[in-house]
Amino acid sequence: MTEQKAANVTWHQHNVTAQERSQLNGHQGAVLWFTGLSGCGKSTIANAVDRLLHDRGFHTYVLDGDNIRLGLNKNLDFSPDDRTENIRRVGEVAKLFADSATIVLTAFVSPYKNDRDQVREIIGAGLFHEVLVDASLETCEARDPKGLYKKARAGEIKGFTGIDAPYKVPENAKLTLDSDSKGIEELANEVIAHLETNGLLSA
Repeated sequence: MTEQKAANVTWHQHNVTAQERSQLNGHQGAVLWFTGLSGCGKSTIANAVDRLLHDRGFHTYVLDGDNIRLGLNKNLDFSPDDRTENIRRVGEVAKLFADSATIVLTAFVSPYKNDRDQVREIIGAGLFHEVLVDASLETCEARDPKGLYKKARAGEIKGFTGIDAPYKVPENAKLTLDSDSKGIEELANEVIAHLETNGLLSA
């Protein structure tokens, strides 16, 4: 965990509890942590699930990798240390959203197991749902929606996950989505089924 630098700070308890927020929203908070190679479909699936949940009246929000790096984490690059800090900050933000009884959907490559484990610890294992969006490197390169693999292969991008930087596949993801052979709608419905099975969508 990151060291606490500031002294003389104390966590303040809210007058409105997380349970009261859940009762008002009609559901508890949770964090769906979509992880996988660039181009595997994380953001697309997360947004499809977001739409399905929103249309059913659930309070949701998507934290997307690029959007976060254009704002909150604009001072971070893709070095190993900055990747770790990027994920830590997102974990802290996701924790706050979940505490407000919001279902958070995050879409981050998050290639390092230690970083994902740290987020699980920050958020709490009960609220943290690691979702592996499983697609082969060949599939992701064929899709290459942002042209990043082409640039990485040409040496224009260094430290690109799957090319010259590692991706540590989750060993115990709560849900694995086969993005190689299934479409977005089917995968989004698998996520909804996971939430229902785990009692997260009960009013």
